[in-house]
Amino acid sequence: MAEGQDDRLPALAADLVSGHVRLIAASGPSAAFAAKGSTTSIPIVFVAAFDPVQAGLVATLNQPGGNVTGVTLIGARLGRQRLELARELVPNVGVIAVITNPNSTDASEELRDVQHAARAAGQELVVVAATSDRDYEAAFAVIVQRRAQVLLISTDPFLAQSADRIIALAAQHHIPAVYTTSESVASGGLMSYGPSISNAWRLAGVYAGTILKGTRPAELPVVQPTEFELALNLKTAKTLGLQIPPTLLARADEVIE
Repeated sequence: MAEGQDDRLPALAADLVSGHVRLIAASGPSAAFAAKGSTTSIPIVFVAAFDPVQAGLVATLNQPGGNVTGVTLIGARLGRQRLELARELVPNVGVIAVITNPNSTDASEELRDVQHAARAAGQELVVVAATSDRDYEAAFAVIVQRRAQVLLISTDPFLAQSADRIIALAAQHHIPAVYTTSESVASGGLMSYGPSISNAWRLAGVYAGTILKGTRPAELPVVQPTEFELALNLKTAKTLGLQIPPTLLARADEVIE
């Protein structure tokens, strides 16, 4: 495991290749590119939130070509929706914070989209960065100093792995936060909006099995999600002293009480 340190990924991928594995599963764009850079023959199945065509990982979604295919979560395109949900969650919100990993391919497009939407609405946006576990305390110090009333978590494998830490700090500082996966809400986060991660990995597993039976990755289109989940944790809302608007409750796919 790279433990959020992307610079370790090429060496880890090279180790897998030297071990003559039959298939490589890659979580996130950095892992996918590291794997692709290490082999042109071993099949690679990725799960990531970025646009793999725009990034140059595959030729097209329908005909990826080469030895790479997988599942794109298109999470980078959901930043605007999460911003709108944050406004609905806390009406008349003055300042919204976004925590992002500036080294992440997943997060860059999403952040640009959120910034554009915030400017169009005249919304004050505070962007804080986290590239390692050491950054979270300082990031939340800025969020508190700038009096942010809601926090958005950007789409990124490292931030997803750190969800428990972010959830704890959000609770400590009494800040409502919007996450990218329902798993974070099940762990105590307030709200999430995005595709199902478990379903994405199920689909990746199906592809892996198909490839190991003889199908070439080039013949398997990159899968895109067709459904997105809104999850709410009413227990966390109560702890924050927050009343969830009825419109959000009515639209929620999962409500934890």
